[in-house]
Amino acid sequence: MSIRRILTAEAPILREKTKRVTQFDASLHRLLDDMVDTMRDAPGIGLAANQIGVPLQVAIIELEDRLTELINPQVVRASGEEMDWEGCLSVPGFVAEVGRAAKITVKARNRHGREFRIKGDELLARALQHEIDHLNGVLYIDSLASLEELVRVSDRPAEVEEEAAAGT
Repeated sequence: MSIRRILTAEAPILREKTKRVTQFDASLHRLLDDMVDTMRDAPGIGLAANQIGVPLQVAIIELEDRLTELINPQVVRASGEEMDWEGCLSVPGFVAEVGRAAKITVKARNRHGREFRIKGDELLARALQHEIDHLNGVLYIDSLASLEELVRVSDRPAEVEEEAAAGT
């Protein structure tokens, strides 16, 4: 396992749609393990494979000591809407308020190829949507009317600082 370099927003691979995973083998397991090490080192709560230069539909999320590995994830249901602060490891040092579905259900496969569904609300719903967007070549900054909506982390009020500092 190793820590990989996280690409920033100007990297072309972050704007490309990733490819479906067809082989659930040792190389996929190594990628997932490297992604976990990289995300924890950053530190963050989520990471998509293209953020480390691998154009595959692979993402991870870790909230409340629960690690979720998502292979070929697809949103199957989304409802409601909420605005909240969001950051990204590929846009370091900045956050913005972004609208997302309040509740979401995602279908994916695990590292062994078994299909599962995960339902989320609040931060988990936001993280799932954020990572799936990455896999489709979309960054959270794309939903902003202007990059002037970005707020430097050090300029934010202390009460929201901790919430968004983790990034995804």
